[in-house]
Amino acid sequence: MRLTQIKLSGFKSFVDPTSIQVPGQLVGIVGPNGCGKSNVIDAVRWVLGETRASVLRGDSMQDVIFNGSVNRTPLARASVELIFDNSQGRAAGQWSQYAEISVRRVLQRDGESSYFINNVHVRRRDITDMFLGTGLGPRAYAIIEQGMISRVIEARPEDLRVFLEEAAGVSKYKERRRETESRLSDTRENLARVTDIRLELGAQIDKLQAQAEVAGRYNEYQAELQLKQHLLWYLRRRDAAADRERHAQEVVRTGNELEAETARLREVEARLEAARSAHYQAGDAMNGAQAALYAANAEVARHESELRHAEESRQR
Repeated sequence: MRLTQIKLSGFKSFVDPTSIQVPGQLVGIVGPNGCGKSNVIDAVRWVLGETRASVLRGDSMQDVIFNGSVNRTPLARASVELIFDNSQGRAAGQWSQYAEISVRRVLQRDGESSYFINNVHVRRRDITDMFLGTGLGPRAYAIIEQGMISRVIEARPEDLRVFLEEAAGVSKYKERRRETESRLSDTRENLARVTDIRLELGAQIDKLQAQAEVAGRYNEYQAELQLKQHLLWYLRRRDAAADRERHAQEVVRTGNELEAETARLREVEARLEAARSAHYQAGDAMNGAQAALYAANAEVARHESELRHAEESRQR
């Protein structure tokens, strides 16, 4: 793979969209101090996944976004894109089939960072994996800056070993080995966790089975209780219907008896009324007879008085 073009927009001093062509193996950027030469290599480091703001000569990652000037307002995003020629198909992984590969990083002012390969949203890890073993990366030996040679010479053996492994193309295999070992470790931990869970569940099986038996018996008793309640309700309903029928018959019989007694009462009342009329008539007759008796007694008394006077007169 060979770098053919660098596109910058809103990155540090590159406020306007800028395209830098890389036409050959040897390309130089010259200019006075402060013109932004170092910003180009910072952009390459940044798009390859650099996350240390100090390496990019800033206090925070948002410092790579153009922060404004006297005549220009600040921008809301920074974007850098590297275009590689992959006509020989040396790219790793699924990207080997593309003749041209575009690697782009976009950073928003709110801190959201996005990576793209051929306009496909990817992870930072995907970009790092694609360049493993090539010497190109945010901290690899392919980017030589000021003071780096002395740092390599004075580096500790373990740090120097990293550069040598990267140059020999061993780093990607070690990375894969590390990933595999990490996955194996995670798998072992998962197996241990599964074993613990299985033992815990096994200890709970007996308890759950006992609870299931109790629940089964409860369901049986509940079903039997419902059946007996339904039977009891049916019997009570049948008895209530029989009582209602019996009471209805008693009401009818009592009504008939009441009607018969009412008829007899009316008959007695009629006889009583007739007797009362006869009594009144007899009373009237008796009153007439008493009046005649009183008149006869008065007549008798008068005659007796006359006889008594006549007898006294005769005697004299």
